[in-house]
Amino acid sequence: MLGVGLVGKAMAIDLKKDHHVTAVDINSKALKELESMDIQTCQMDLSTEEAIMRIVQDYDLVIGSVPGYMGYHTIKSVIRAGKNMVDISFMPQDPSDLNDLAKDNGVSVVFDCGIAPGMSNIILGYHNSEFEVQKFECLVGGLPVIREWPFEYKAVFSPIDVLEEYIRPARYVENGAVVTREALSDPELISFDGLGTLESWNSDGLRSLIHTMNVPNMIEKTLRYPGTIEYLKVLRESGFFSYDEIDVGGKKIRPIDLTARLLFPKWQLKPGEEDYTVMRICISGSKNDTSTRLIYNLLDRYDKTSNTISMARTTGYTCTAVANLLLENQMERKGVIPPEYLGESKNNFNYIIKYLEERGVVFQVSGQ
Repeated sequence: MLGVGLVGKAMAIDLKKDHHVTAVDINSKALKELESMDIQTCQMDLSTEEAIMRIVQDYDLVIGSVPGYMGYHTIKSVIRAGKNMVDISFMPQDPSDLNDLAKDNGVSVVFDCGIAPGMSNIILGYHNSEFEVQKFECLVGGLPVIREWPFEYKAVFSPIDVLEEYIRPARYVENGAVVTREALSDPELISFDGLGTLESWNSDGLRSLIHTMNVPNMIEKTLRYPGTIEYLKVLRESGFFSYDEIDVGGKKIRPIDLTARLLFPKWQLKPGEEDYTVMRICISGSKNDTSTRLIYNLLDRYDKTSNTISMARTTGYTCTAVANLLLENQMERKGVIPPEYLGESKNNFNYIIKYLEERGVVFQVSGQ
């Protein structure tokens, strides 16, 4: 397990039930918590290929849960070590570029294997193999139960990865053509049973689906509490999310690094603070000349019994389900694999759905 933040910790604990797990991170505090659960740990800087190749050499499978800016380099190093891998790093690069390298090394690497991207891809991949999908829409968000001014938000991922959602151009597919809009565009207010009204905007969550699924209309939007877009746009337009260095008292700094340092302490979940994950997937098309429309609804909450946050459950357990598929030799495909390809197998799809249900992550499906 490379990287043991809040999601990595949940995955390590889940995999420990049936496998020998070693957790690797530079953060000694995160590792110490896992040691008390009888999980082997190793404190290590994972910024070099040599370090990664050395630590993974004795293991059957690698789980990648490092910050997005480290993701591509980590996957490349694991491939060169000749190890299979499942990864949840939200990296700016396209890991499919490493497909030939993975095939040459005879390994399987499943990337973007979280909740969205991840489970959303698996669901679309399954149904696109069952009927002719014409439209796919995914709305998804992770939010704190208690809304606290001024941000009404808590983050469980690397701060830079969270801020990337607010600046990375959003791509969607409309009438067969790829459309690129700025992040935070096309806001909508949407009602959810049991939650009330949330705010959505365009985000770049389709990822590999743009190239792998021949679906003429696809979009993914992020959900937050109403009012979020306004303050994020103010910060973005003021330059707080910029990667371009500025001079401050004779020192060069990137504004986004300062912003992350200031915001993340305010965004951190306090011990015992509860969160939830909400996702709505709408898929429509035709099967045997009959119109078909399916809606997947997920409302997952903080697990008080195990003190596991919802975003770690929904993201992490999707990843560990796929990890078990690999460990049980249920996947023969080699190379760098987007999660939607897993969903094309009914057995894989049912396995993952059942795995999540056994851990209390349950999708409510309606339509026909």
